[in-house]
Amino acid sequence: MKIALIGATGTIGTRIAQEALRRGHEVTAISRNPEQLEFEHDKLNTHQADVMDPASLEQAIQGHDAVISAFGPLFGREEELVAAARTIVEGTRRGGVNRLLIVGGAGSLLTDEGVPLMETAGFPEEIRTLARAHADAYNIYKEADLDWTYLSPAAIIEPGKRTGFFRIGMDRLVTDESGESRISAEDYAVAMLDELEDPQFIRARFTVAY
Repeated sequence: MKIALIGATGTIGTRIAQEALRRGHEVTAISRNPEQLEFEHDKLNTHQADVMDPASLEQAIQGHDAVISAFGPLFGREEELVAAARTIVEGTRRGGVNRLLIVGGAGSLLTDEGVPLMETAGFPEEIRTLARAHADAYNIYKEADLDWTYLSPAAIIEPGKRTGFFRIGMDRLVTDESGESRISAEDYAVAMLDELEDPQFIRARFTVAY
């Protein structure tokens, strides 16, 4: 499968690229600075494009089977997440690709009390703006006339081990017996590629955690 990967140089995007290549897919890393990729592979190509420009994305996306967006804004520029959602949808559509998978946020997942995680008392204030931007972007993706899938991570996602074992939920935060919600970036990438290869959540959101 030919995958156009937006945001391939970030922590999560890098691991998605590596997981896709590990499974034999061909990956085009789309980024403003594709030279920042820290690894090479014979099935890894690069394409410089501006995520804020649908025409630029259209050119980069053409000829692919699916688009995965791992775009993440710089701290203090969270509003770009919403603008990027619009251009990614438009660029994907104009590029002739119908399958779009999105690296989302966890803040709008519901806790056991039925409250969005980002509205709970213990949610870190410094990332609340980003969480709300992710929620706004999610609403844009939900209206897209594409076969989209939005993958929310656990409350905490960080580099770790690839185990291939995790639990799956939909709109509710997945926690373990101690109430924690975690996933490694590596296992998050496994879940993303599993969904690409065997779709279970077309036009829906799901989440993964241990």
